[in-house]
Amino acid sequence: QVQLVESGGGLVQPGGSLRLSCAASVSIFSIYAMGWYRQAPGKQRELVAGITSGGDTNYADSVKGRFTISRDNAKVTVYLQMNSLKPEDTAVYYCYADHKTTLSRYWGQGTQVTVSS
Repeated sequence: QVQLVESGGGLVQPGGSLRLSCAASVSIFSIYAMGWYRQAPGKQRELVAGITSGGDTNYADSVKGRFTISRDNAKVTVYLQMNSLKPEDTAVYYCYADHKTTLSRYWGQGTQVTVSS
């Protein structure tokens, strides 16, 4: 079982920045990939960014050049630096982790990001 604890959401004006954090409760050696999805009201959950244990990253086209995903293996934590935020980035952001052995995907509780003036 993997528990994920997210932090860093909030209210920010358009053009502003936020950094989300997600800490996992297991050894980094148990995790293959971590990342973030988001879900806006009335919309499906969508992938925002992911990073593998090897450091490979992928991003949704809508956030490329504005968001950066990174991980700290010592802290078993993944970060999402979000710059140049837009109102359409408003959503609940969910952290995920893929277990290397069980191949199960675990989810965080979600953190609200609201971009509004």
